[in-house]
Amino acid sequence: MSNIQIPVSVLNLAPIRKGQTAKEAIDSMVDLAQVTEEMGYSRYWIAEHHNMPTLVSSATPILIKHTLEHTKKIKVGSGGIMLPNHSPLVVAEQFGTMATMYPERIDLGLGRAPGTDMMTANALRRSKNDTVYTFPDDVNALITYFGPEERQSYVKAYPGVGTNVPIYILGSSTDSAYLAAKLGLPYAFASHFAPRHMEEAISIYRSRFEPSEYLDAPYMMVCLNVIAAESDEEAQYESTTMKQFFLNVVRNSQTPLSPPVEDMDSIWSPQEKEIAMSMSSVTFMGSKESIKQQLTDFQEKYNVNELMAVSYIYDRDKQKRSYEIFKEVVDGK
Repeated sequence: MSNIQIPVSVLNLAPIRKGQTAKEAIDSMVDLAQVTEEMGYSRYWIAEHHNMPTLVSSATPILIKHTLEHTKKIKVGSGGIMLPNHSPLVVAEQFGTMATMYPERIDLGLGRAPGTDMMTANALRRSKNDTVYTFPDDVNALITYFGPEERQSYVKAYPGVGTNVPIYILGSSTDSAYLAAKLGLPYAFASHFAPRHMEEAISIYRSRFEPSEYLDAPYMMVCLNVIAAESDEEAQYESTTMKQFFLNVVRNSQTPLSPPVEDMDSIWSPQEKEIAMSMSSVTFMGSKESIKQQLTDFQEKYNVNELMAVSYIYDRDKQKRSYEIFKEVVDGK
């Protein structure tokens, strides 16, 4: 298994579990960061979502700072900061401040979607123009803000100048693959909920990559779902929490992360099942042996540089065990 030893990381949307308060959900987020840090995970990224009562990941920089404060060495970052919602200068000041307080531990993943519905996006927006189209310019502005003094223009980010906060381009379609390749930046694809264009996006990014001062070769990260357990049967059962999570997305219902159920077919319709299953099709699921085989097959096909795992498991101890099994598989244990 030594050929599969690659860095693995964690993505957390900071969901509220059924029966939890928002404060308890934030505490769970920190607890998982501490545990996965001990396991040797490389980075811990926190998402950005708005107007979603079942997720506490709206003020992402505050959650990142809180996580940095309660961990020792793991890199903590955004998966991602949704740039249409933010002024690049403010983002540079926030992340520059965190990079000053916690040197070499901060990552900035950038997305071009709003992370919410259009009505909420309009309430968040810094201008009435469609800032999705300014994404490439906004990314370049951030690169400048974090760069050396001599590259700055009149407006500067203090602190921020010279912090060289690492920037990652996030994508759930092929659009961002072109940008990440052109700028020579690392690219993270959101296969955990939008797997349809994964293969094409990986191919575009690798074939069009232009070496830069940040990278001399493509650095491809893929985020996927992992439900690892002691047996295939247990993993199947635990996966019904994830299936209910995606059913919520399909129905746009506001149900907290729910305990597993014996029978999903009594909950969803065939059409809902089809959509939810296609959204979560890039999932490693099962016992250690099954996960090992799935990982081997995935890497033989895609050979990515880093995998980022998100585990929607209701029982927090079982969620931690899932991350532990996955890490053991990657480490060849």
